[in-house]
Amino acid sequence: MGCATSAYAVVGRKNKKRIIQESVVFVLQFRVPVQSDLQRQLKGVAPKTTIDRLTCLRNQIQLVAEDTEGSAISELRTALEEYLSLLNGLIKKKNDGMEGCVEFKWKTIGDGRRAEICFTNLWMEILTVIHMMAALALTEANSLMIPKNCSASGNGVRVVSTDSRREAVDLLLKASGYLEFCVREILARFPPDIKSKLPDDMQESVMQTLSIQALGQGTEIQLGLAVDSQKATLSVKRRLACEQVIYFSQAYHCLSGCEVVSHGCAKKLLRFIYWKFLEAKAAAYYYHGLVTDKGTEPACHVSAVCCFLAAAEILGESKKACLSFCLAPPVTRAPPMWGVMKHLSQKIPEVAFRKSQMYGYLLEDEEKAMQCLPELPDFQLSLRPDDFELPEMEDVSSAGKQTHMLSEHLDYSENDDDDEL
Repeated sequence: MGCATSAYAVVGRKNKKRIIQESVVFVLQFRVPVQSDLQRQLKGVAPKTTIDRLTCLRNQIQLVAEDTEGSAISELRTALEEYLSLLNGLIKKKNDGMEGCVEFKWKTIGDGRRAEICFTNLWMEILTVIHMMAALALTEANSLMIPKNCSASGNGVRVVSTDSRREAVDLLLKASGYLEFCVREILARFPPDIKSKLPDDMQESVMQTLSIQALGQGTEIQLGLAVDSQKATLSVKRRLACEQVIYFSQAYHCLSGCEVVSHGCAKKLLRFIYWKFLEAKAAAYYYHGLVTDKGTEPACHVSAVCCFLAAAEILGESKKACLSFCLAPPVTRAPPMWGVMKHLSQKIPEVAFRKSQMYGYLLEDEEKAMQCLPELPDFQLSLRPDDFELPEMEDVSSAGKQTHMLSEHLDYSENDDDDEL
């Protein structure tokens, strides 16, 4: 969980209890469409089938998202893709008559607030839809990293399956691709005055940061898989940890100088990235130390000890950064220590103490030695955002089927309301 709830319980409409959600993956806040009278606003501007299709899909997205608080990911993704296909068709047909005629409204859900945004630009509507698709991908990745049975194993150690972790990496790459497309292909179309009015989480710097940090989290999960694999060498683990450092460093610098970091989603995101950066740096120095310590020269051992001591110090700082992230509103809770960080939280202090005792005689002045801390290796980054393109335009003649599906959903919802009354 980042700016929004990231693990959802399916509950009724009454007596919803606020739960402090667990955070493994940073999750974007959800926005859902607000119902509006498109038939009246677009009468004579667009074909009736197009208007019905727009209305139907927007209503379906809103109803499903609100009824399930975003947990019906597959159904929402399908509706969003169909809606995006329809919007792309309108753009390709250059239906300029729609510009300024219809108000597209969206509202936030999930944190008790109902802040609304409103615009009359088709490209803004496309941006908002793809932004929601990214939020869904991040939400699903987070849920995969939180076992349904959190006690998991008999000894109380959390276990996330290899398949779940690999699927989470794929979703992070997909989310990164959505956000990268928004920055490259959509925001570039807007003049500065429109960009400045965008919500914080749609600002160019924030979406670019989110895209980069999603790659960092994918690399973090890959490191966990390498730690669990007997075939992965120390060099492979060091490389993955160092790549993590680069991703989170890039993300931090992309966001840290922006005005939006003083509040809201961007402020919490920056704290999340700093926490993950410190964890990655501790892991990188630990594995770099292990590789360096294989050398036979005294200087190799001194350098290795410096790496281990630095890793131990940074690990302590990362725990403080984690608390700072969790307390930033909206309040979240970190997952219990597990996987690679549970492994490193045990190994780093142990190895740092043992190696400093073993090679302490080589360290004339520990503080002086720490000033000579070796630089981490610079590796070419492995992960890239998934390619994303707008879907092909869809024939609006399929609206009848979709309208029937929505009618069933509306009937079901109305029956529920009648039962409550």
